[in-house]
Amino acid sequence: MTSEEKQSLIDLANEARRRAYVPYSNYPVGAALRTKSGRLYTGVNVENAAYPQTMCAERIAIFKAVSEGETEFEVIAVVTSNGGSPCGGCRQVMAEFGLDTIVLMANGNGELAKETTVKELLPEAFTPKHLMTGK
Repeated sequence: MTSEEKQSLIDLANEARRRAYVPYSNYPVGAALRTKSGRLYTGVNVENAAYPQTMCAERIAIFKAVSEGETEFEVIAVVTSNGGSPCGGCRQVMAEFGLDTIVLMANGNGELAKETTVKELLPEAFTPKHLMTGK
């Protein structure tokens, strides 16, 4: 993946971030996911007055992709004001679809803060292989 492709994905996530619904935390997050087929999906965090019902940007982008039949991911860019990292719940959802997915974390100025993989974010992840019954 070229630096231009990375920046384009970060810019897409940053643009999506403007549509976040964050009346409680005022911490907008945008995500842009590229599947192995090359399709792009964005997501934003959507908060709720019943706080546990809030949904993260990363999961929204992933769920949109899955709802369209895409389950093989190449890279996801996550943009926050300070280059924050995906939460544990998002890490677990990302692990479901591939530990080798690249994760780009960027700040609100569109600057890459960190590049990693899901495997590095969630070592010893619980994955579908752990559910094998040994039949």
